[in-house]
Amino acid sequence: MDVDAVLANVRAFRPTPLPAEGFRRAAVALAVAGDRPAIWLTRRTSELRAHPGQFALPGGRLDPGEDAVDAARRELGEELGVVADRSSLVGTLDDYATRSGYVITPVVFALGEVPPPVPNPAEVAEVYTIPLADLDVEPRYLRIPESEHPVIQLPLVGSLIHAPTAAVLYQFREVALHGRATPVAHLEQPVFAWR
Repeated sequence: MDVDAVLANVRAFRPTPLPAEGFRRAAVALAVAGDRPAIWLTRRTSELRAHPGQFALPGGRLDPGEDAVDAARRELGEELGVVADRSSLVGTLDDYATRSGYVITPVVFALGEVPPPVPNPAEVAEVYTIPLADLDVEPRYLRIPESEHPVIQLPLVGSLIHAPTAAVLYQFREVALHGRATPVAHLEQPVFAWR
């Protein structure tokens, strides 16, 4: 996998922002790291109030005065102990509105060689290092009676990842690995993620 080409594809992408009215802002980090480039995916602890036990990218809501890049950098540090300088920013993907009331901005960083992540046990039950080539999987789509839009699932880490994380990872795959500006805002979340 040519990491320079991957990063060039992200830099060339023009993301679609969403208005924040009626939503809270959040950001997630797609941190491309290592000599064999990979990103980190987490499983949230079962003790967390929001979305316990679900797969997620490092991230969370924006604090006052933060933009999406600052929030993604902070959350990467808080959840995994990984430092990302603002200079490591590559770009962002399309905003994704969740059923739980957030507009998420995915932020892509290029970190190169960094120490292994140290998960914060209060937030992260498990951390997975996913080589970029492993993201090149075909999604599955389900229909649910509650929505006219398809629910996306990605088969990764021996499980099925759902939106919003699956939607973000799928767009990252399309943009970074294939240079395709594939929209994902219409892809639905499973009902269990709506709260």
